[in-house]
Amino acid sequence: MRYIDAIKGGFGIINRNWQLVLMHVVMVILSSIGFIIIVGIPLAIAFIVFGIDFTEFASLEDILRALKYPSEIISKYFSLFLIVVISFFLYLLTVAILGIFIFAGSIGIICLSLTDPTMKFSMKLFFEKAKGIFLRLLGFTTLIGIIFIITAFSLGILGGGIASLVSFAQSQDSTLALFLGTFFSLILIVIVIIIILGILSITLYGIASLGFNETGPFASVKEAFHYLIENPSAFWLYTILFIGYFIASFLLILLSYPFTILPVIGAILSFPYQLISYAFETYLGLTIIATILIYYYETRIQIKSSRGITETQEGADNFASRSDFVHRS
Repeated sequence: MRYIDAIKGGFGIINRNWQLVLMHVVMVILSSIGFIIIVGIPLAIAFIVFGIDFTEFASLEDILRALKYPSEIISKYFSLFLIVVISFFLYLLTVAILGIFIFAGSIGIICLSLTDPTMKFSMKLFFEKAKGIFLRLLGFTTLIGIIFIITAFSLGILGGGIASLVSFAQSQDSTLALFLGTFFSLILIVIVIIIILGILSITLYGIASLGFNETGPFASVKEAFHYLIENPSAFWLYTILFIGYFIASFLLILLSYPFTILPVIGAILSFPYQLISYAFETYLGLTIIATILIYYYETRIQIKSSRGITETQEGADNFASRSDFVHRS
């Protein structure tokens, strides 16, 4: 399948199911309101109950002085600190579960749009798909997070080893140290980029396996790894999409700078701009996911189905041939 066909198909699916973008935007708005309810209100109540004197933090110097000795302020307002930490973690947990649930519904709708082109979006169908994929997607997300942590730890050890080697070379010869530092830094950057793109590719194609094949977290990662080994073009497709998304996000950031220059109007207009830019980034992100799912579906699911039909047909033909031979005998 050509890349351009997969990309066009991804835009087509998201345009047909534009409600998915709206669902993600609503989730962000609810998350913002949730932050005020879960974190802001308990914090305000705690300020009133404990009678905190804000005159201690009247200026920036007072705040910086407090941050310089955090143990003093924590011991003084330990109960407040505990309430803030618990509220914040509760908020993160709620937002994470809500985000994974919405993402699960989006994956289910996109997969169903590929297998059933006549499908029309409905909230009932969205929640039905979200419930069916949520637990497996939660486990898959946890597994990918663990892989990222292990990878980051390993890269940290590798970077520390390179730094030690450069320090040793610097004690011997400054020119050699400069060469080794530049050389190994470039190699490390390339390795990091390849590993990050590889893990992200496994993540998306694993989600494709999870959505189409209904596999578990470990089976989805294994299937995505084998698929990328057998189809390197799938990795390059994601790399192209990733670069395109990065460029689009960078342009949106550049367009937001004029709002910082305007004193009052800029602050007023920045909020709707941020909302619109997030909706656009969500649209692009869902289009990338749809493109990946289309490419996986056409190069994996459809090929397996056609092979299965061919093998079945060949088996039926062989059986018919043997039956004719026996009958003639």
